[in-house]
Amino acid sequence: MRPTEPGLNWSRVGASILRRVSNRPASAGFATAKPARERVAHGEGRGVMQHIVVLNPKGGSGKTTIATNLAAYFAASRRSPALMDLDPQGSSMRWLENRPKHYPPIHGIAAFQRSASVTRSWHLRIPSQCDSLIVDTPAGLKAETLPEITRGADAVLVPITPSDPDIHVAARCIEDLLLVAKIPRGAGRIGIIANRVRRNTRILKALWRFLSSLDIPVVAALRDTQIYVRTTQSGTGIHEMPRGQVRQDLRSWVSLTEWLEKNEP
Repeated sequence: MRPTEPGLNWSRVGASILRRVSNRPASAGFATAKPARERVAHGEGRGVMQHIVVLNPKGGSGKTTIATNLAAYFAASRRSPALMDLDPQGSSMRWLENRPKHYPPIHGIAAFQRSASVTRSWHLRIPSQCDSLIVDTPAGLKAETLPEITRGADAVLVPITPSDPDIHVAARCIEDLLLVAKIPRGAGRIGIIANRVRRNTRILKALWRFLSSLDIPVVAALRDTQIYVRTTQSGTGIHEMPRGQVRQDLRSWVSLTEWLEKNEP
């Protein structure tokens, strides 16, 4: 089905995905990835930390914006977050470099880099004090990489922007998460974020029809605003900005942070 096909019925696309999931044999595909609560986190003697993956193969869907703002939210909440950047563009790490030194610390892991001087496991190590890990993933992810990238994740966030091409890619992504990564739909580990939303538009209504047909929660709807451009440039998050400037946007994050709290290990 072409993503630009006039009158494309996205609710039927969602229903088709669910039918394929229901008809898939339980033994097909890869082994089911276990959530973090069922594994031992990196580091001797460490308790289990919350593991969040932000994922969408489509470039420009807002993965880095969401990952960095989540890291800033946890830091502002007096938690000890780690931010892992798998994207060779290194946008999350540049954001972290811009972060003011007097702001709450966030541990950065440039996972896209390779070093001949240290082992891979040492390069990816997470300090024992970290209690949350947010993973920013690159565009163009292949379906076969999803089991490894989502293994151990308590929450997988899929940002979707309201356009036909973006919905088309997101539909395939969600299908791959269910069928290839084998994340059970009823486990409540996949959350959709409607990103760069402009109210009362035709394409937004199409996005809502598609998402409602999937029976996967929409955990936030973030408006299209220049505030996120400012946070990207300043190395901060909206939860660290003056309340009067971001009051409307902070309300949009409440449902997301509450959903993440329910998915804590």
